[in-house]
Amino acid sequence: MKTVLAYGDSLTWGYDPVNLGRHAHEDRWTSVLKKALGHGVRVIAEGLNGRTTAYDDHLADCERNGVKLLPSILETHKPIDLVIFLLGTNDMKRGIGGSAIAATKGVDRLIKLVRHHDWGFGYEGPDILLVSPPPICDTANVHFAAMFKGGMDEAAMLASYYSDLADETGCGFFDAGSVAKTTPLDGIHLDAENTRAIGRGLEPIVRMMLGL
Repeated sequence: MKTVLAYGDSLTWGYDPVNLGRHAHEDRWTSVLKKALGHGVRVIAEGLNGRTTAYDDHLADCERNGVKLLPSILETHKPIDLVIFLLGTNDMKRGIGGSAIAATKGVDRLIKLVRHHDWGFGYEGPDILLVSPPPICDTANVHFAAMFKGGMDEAAMLASYYSDLADETGCGFFDAGSVAKTTPLDGIHLDAENTRAIGRGLEPIVRMMLGL
């Protein structure tokens, strides 16, 4: 049995911007990926609304700093064959990170945590796949537009930065923006079809990285 850990934010949790709730289980990209990979692969969906790569959010009612949470999650689910990081959008908030380079540095920190984790029991560390989130789009939603003011141009650079980081660190890379688009309902989230598209798009590279 191969184990894939999907570590992300609301895009992985499955936030539904249309119905303002959660996408049906079968519509979440992690579920679509699991179904496409078939038997013998377990996909663990560790999605949290508002999660950042490495930065504190002092307005949250839970811990959203991805760096602080990751070691415990790795320890909980080990052994793991592949970790997928789909993070960075929340770093675009002006009070969090506010830039693509901040998000990239945060992802680099997450990579280091995986690489230096004490896996124990003779387990080998997992491969890592970096996924850049679909870029932020224009929205008439006043609340989200204010939260992510100035973030659209920065978010458009994430794919390029993440691709370079993947090359430098020996990770896999996938640009989710190549298959999915954010909705203008709020500028950052995905409708059901675009959420499913990420799962379908990830299948070939995940299959290759797992040696299937």
